[in-house]
Amino acid sequence: MVEHTIHAFDVDLQELARKIAEMGGLAEKQITDAIEALLKHNIALAKRIIAADDEVDARQREIEERAVVAIARRQPMAVDLREIVGALRICNGRMVNLVLAQLRHVLHSYAQHDLAEALDVWHRDAEIDAMNSSIFRELLTYMMENPRNITFCTHLLFCAKNIERMGDHATNIAETVYYIVKGRPLADERPKADITQ
Repeated sequence: MVEHTIHAFDVDLQELARKIAEMGGLAEKQITDAIEALLKHNIALAKRIIAADDEVDARQREIEERAVVAIARRQPMAVDLREIVGALRICNGRMVNLVLAQLRHVLHSYAQHDLAEALDVWHRDAEIDAMNSSIFRELLTYMMENPRNITFCTHLLFCAKNIERMGDHATNIAETVYYIVKGRPLADERPKADITQ
């Protein structure tokens, strides 16, 4: 009975990880498409991206609901509970909000040729890197505590890395804005605080 419950909970965790990876992939595609729509002035693509935003929101709600159901149904031990909380943290956490804010700001800086806003985005990339490193250390700890956590935590590591890469895309755009406004590349070394490379 105990082994059956453990196996069922593992299945729940794997399904949560799969759903988070799907949501991350969809969000990354939306960001790539948004940049393409902006650069090519593609109104139709921009409208499709806006319409697809509801799907990302729906996936986030589904992940949250599945996590709550898993907690209620399986009554997990502390380590397992931390895994679920970690999934929720990545799905709806401060790192995601910061990356999305970075993208909004950098696209605005591109549209307005606002050098100060572009440089602010460029400097704040280190904050995203630091968050990714913190998540990396936390998940590594869970994996060392219990080998059962390795698969799930590995999925979460990839999710966090993809979110961090979105922040890198914003930084790349900020460097492009600098080049457009100043007529030369940004000479300073990019601020990095990512220990996961």
